[in-house]
Formats: sequence, C-alpha cells, structure tokens
Amino acid sequence: MSQYHRDFERVNGRFIDCGGEPPVSYNTQWAPIVVTKEEIDAEVERLASSPLPASGRRESLIAHPSAREFAPGMAPGIQVRLSVLKPGERSAPFRHNATEVNFCIRGQGVTDVGGQRIGFRQYDVWNHPSYTPYSHYNDGNDLQVRLTYSNVPLLQFMDVYVADAQPPAGAPIGTGQREESDDPRRRNPFGIFPITDDGGLLMPYETLINPTAVESRTLHFAWEKVKPQLDKLEALGKEYVGRRLYMYYNPATGRFNGITPNFFATMTIRPPKIIDRPHRHVSAAINYYFSGSGYSSVAGNRYEWKAGDLMLSAPGWAVHNHASYDDYVYELTVQDQPLNIYMESLLWQEDLHHPAAVLGKQEGFITNRKAA
Repeated sequence: MSQYHRDFERVNGRFIDCGGEPPVSYNTQWAPIVVTKEEIDAEVERLASSPLPASGRRESLIAHPSAREFAPGMAPGIQVRLSVLKPGERSAPFRHNATEVNFCIRGQGVTDVGGQRIGFRQYDVWNHPSYTPYSHYNDGNDLQVRLTYSNVPLLQFMDVYVADAQPPAGAPIGTGQREESDDPRRRNPFGIFPITDDGGLLMPYETLINPTAVESRTLHFAWEKVKPQLDKLEALGKEYVGRRLYMYYNPATGRFNGITPNFFATMTIRPPKIIDRPHRHVSAAINYYFSGSGYSSVAGNRYEWKAGDLMLSAPGWAVHNHASYDDYVYELTVQDQPLNIYMESLLWQEDLHHPAAVLGKQEGFITNRKAA
C-alpha cells in the first residue's frame, strides 16, 4: 500500500441555518498571563539537568491555559518554545513549514540555517525561513537559553503543519520542480490576461504552480548594534505619544512589515516613569522584559512585571497600555501583525477617541514625533 494512502471515515456535510441572525462572533479573549523569571529559571534548570534527547533539543512549550490541546500556544496563533543547550551540545537538523523568530536570553552559540552560519549572543534576534533545515550549537561556557516564536499553532489548527526531524543532508531551500523543455502544451500562450473592466485577470495553471519566488533570508539583528540606536529614542521626551521602538524589518515581507511573513519583532526602550497611551489591535502581542520593571493595564486589569518575565500583554482587540517604574525597560515584542495586514483583518485603534482603521488597507496613524 502506498505511503500516501489514508483511510478516511465516511462522513456527510451539514447545513446550519444562519439567515435570521447577523454573523456571530465566537471570540473567547484569552486572559493576559505573566510567566515570571523565577518560573522560567526553574524550567531552564530542569531542562539542563535532564539527559540530552537524541534530537539534541531540550525544549518546553510555554502554553496558555486556554490553549487548544492540539495547538498549544501562548497566544492562539503564536507558539513560544524555551530551549536549553549545555556547552558543547548540538541539536540535530530539523525543518518545518513554520517560520520562526529566535531570541537568545542567556549565553551564546551558533545556528546553521540552510548553510548560513549565525553566531549569536545574549539578546540577539534572528529569523528562520520556512522548511529550511537548521541546527543549534553551544560554543560558549554557559548554558545557552533561547525563546523561539513560531506560527505552529495556526498551522496545527489548519491541519497543515509538516515537520521533518530528519531532513536530507544538503536539502535545498527550494525543491520545486521546473519544466526543462518549453513544451507549448504545458504553457498558456496568453500568459496572465485581463478579463474584467476593473482590473481582474485570469492566470493559467502554469503560473499558479510556479509563482514568482521571493528570497527568504535569515537576518541576524545583533543587540550590540541595535542598542545604541534604540537608546537615542529617549531624546523624544515625555511629550511623545508614540512608542519608543524599532522593528526588525525583513524586506522580503514588503508592505506587510515583518521579520517573517507571520510576525513582527520590535525592540523597545522605556525610559523611567513613561506611561503609554491606551490603544488596541486585533494582533496578539507577547513581551519579554529583560531590563527594568513596570506594569501593564489590559482591559482594566493591572499586571506587574519585571526583568526576566514573559507576558501575553495584549490579547487580540483588548485595550492596553504599559508603564515603566524607576529603571530603564528593554523588551522584545512579537506580534502576528503582518499576517493580519495581509488578510485585511488588522483593525488598529491608536487613539481610543478616534475610530479604528484597517492598517494596510486604509490610511494609518501619525504621531507627534516632529514636534517632540
């Protein structure tokens, strides 16, 4: 029997009468959670004390209590993994059809992504393209501890997550087949051509299965290069109404503003005693604070945090803002904003006194940066 064969249960579709009512939102907004430094440190020590698996991956998922059992994420579409390697240890090559954002929170190491070598240190950030083999190595003298953010739960929910724990050696990034001959029977002589007066086109099958490829590269954002630029944002002063951050931008994401097609990653500085203006967006946000302390107000609830804490700080469409106490705060924020821009679902309300906008489809917002 073919390895591709599956036995399916015989089932029938069903009709659900919904004509008498407007579409219903079944959203169950996940509560914010703070995973404390103490909890993370304890799990790091537990992982470090356990035998190294054959995969070389000492890892734990950081899951929200509301997460679906088959798609355990810290937010509905965001998985966060905690990974530990001892000095000299290496993980086996692995690939999957998810994209990743990696963040080193302790130690140092080397990652090989599709043959590209990334030497990283504490607070460095780098991305992994989809279905590209990678492995990690600890070349330092301390534990290597990483947080990895991926869109695995979304793919699991769609029943299309594909993982390969034994990728073939030297597997190319792209393995699509190309037709060697210019066989006219396999090509539409008209190419893509207009069919409507308002700009609609018809695309032949030959183009559908061979879309324009955009190079998806691994980009390494070293903290030692980013921090001096970030620190300059303090000069904006307390009158500034925006957020003092830089986004790690991958040009391959185009106008969708991401480090991967699914996520953006921003690095923020909060000078002492800064309180952000409340706002909201449908994208979920996860913050890792690695300096300072403060609190977040989310839908009228107050959550305290400090350096070393990881927080689901903004469940989708919940009003929230953040504030720093007496020290400088540095934080990495990961959001599934680019995906929502692409889907035209990114409702964003920058000022609660003004209407929301669909970012990427409508004009967005401005700040008072010039005046500040």
